[in-house]
Amino acid sequence: MASVDIIDVKKSYGDTKVIHGVSVSIKDGEFTVLVGPSGCGKSTLLRMVAGLEEISAGEIKIGDKVVNDMAPKDRDVAMVFQNYALYPHMTVRDNMGFSLMLAKRPKEEISERVNAAAEILGLKDYLERYPKQLSGGQRQRVAMGRAIVRRPQVFLFDEPLSNLDAKLRVAMRTEIKALHQRLKTTSIYVTHDQIEAMTMADKIVVLRDGIIEQVGSPLDLYDTPNNLFVAGFIGSPAMNFLEANGNADGSFTLKDGTTLTLPHAKASAGQALKFGVRPEHMLVDAAGPLKAKIQVIEPTGADTQVFCTLGGQDLVVMLRDRVYSQVGDTMPLSLDLKQCHLFDNASGKRL
Repeated sequence: MASVDIIDVKKSYGDTKVIHGVSVSIKDGEFTVLVGPSGCGKSTLLRMVAGLEEISAGEIKIGDKVVNDMAPKDRDVAMVFQNYALYPHMTVRDNMGFSLMLAKRPKEEISERVNAAAEILGLKDYLERYPKQLSGGQRQRVAMGRAIVRRPQVFLFDEPLSNLDAKLRVAMRTEIKALHQRLKTTSIYVTHDQIEAMTMADKIVVLRDGIIEQVGSPLDLYDTPNNLFVAGFIGSPAMNFLEANGNADGSFTLKDGTTLTLPHAKASAGQALKFGVRPEHMLVDAAGPLKAKIQVIEPTGADTQVFCTLGGQDLVVMLRDRVYSQVGDTMPLSLDLKQCHLFDNASGKRL
């Protein structure tokens, strides 16, 4: 196992710059998730660590070695791809052991490693089957098994669950996390799904347009987002943003005329702001300061999502209790102000 250090790495395709000086350190044994919208550069960054993309500038170190000019096969990393990349004419056993066969490892060692990986992944009964005889989840397990048998210093995952259905994604997410807890191998995982990032990561790196917006633990990013982008990207349903103007006494006024004061953030007089409140940090309360008009009610069983308008702006409320109001009713809401945020409208930064 080894740490991974990405130091001021840049990537350009001709005159098009896609990675703009990214730096992040990944500790030995850490599970780090690169997350962001499509086109933010996360897969490009992963492929540079793997050696599948050349680095335009900067350094990548695996352990104490700079690997910029190393061939992929010499970096001691194993990659799990989105599309499984299994050989259809080979059995599961042969697919999992193929890299060891190319490395001319003894047959006994290959068999031992394949059997051990199959035991971990629940594939012992499928070793003589071909990929076409497997489900999507089983094929992804085979792809992970092929990586495990190599016993690399670093695992690289490039959106490995995106081809699976929703229920299987949840199950495989749990399996990958349990696998990491068992093997303790340094892992870098790319996804655009912030729920995957939140549930799996020791550390999340949020990327946008080839720049790191924030690095931290899942709960750090959830509780204290640096800016509007991170606040809106992390969390499902997403954080609500309401336009507001600052007052001289540090309070702020929403478009519907409600004036509020946060205990941990002060506004300036005339400052254009965004007030951020997560859907789960509001409660139905007859004495609450917000009077929202209900537009749509979506019961999900354990929770109910209520889509409202407040001062002409959309507001989503997540309630644990049953909702007996009707569309068109006014819903009074109280807020957990300690959990709310103020953002400067111009810079997007959290106050």
